[in-house]
Amino acid sequence: MRKLYCAFMVAVASFGAPLSAQPLQCGPRAAVLDMLAAQDQSRRAIGLAGRAVMELFAAPDGGRWTITLTMPDGPMCLLANGVAYDGMIESLPMQGTAL
Repeated sequence: MRKLYCAFMVAVASFGAPLSAQPLQCGPRAAVLDMLAAQDQSRRAIGLAGRAVMELFAAPDGGRWTITLTMPDGPMCLLANGVAYDGMIESLPMQGTAL
């Protein structure tokens, strides 16, 4: 399961720009972590995106979630956030024609 989250998050983080045209919101890592903790979000997954570190944070009640990217020189940036987080432990169904 953790590998699935990491693979998905690395894929999202590997896009050169955020999914919207808005500039990234970045700040000192400690300040961003404090903000996420104040929203009761904790780290659920981690992965590498080039030289940066991608992390998925979520609240235990299945509410808010946030994807962050920590740059090699220190700032932590918010890539995406939302609601209705649901951690799933399942394999994606096979698709296509068997070889």
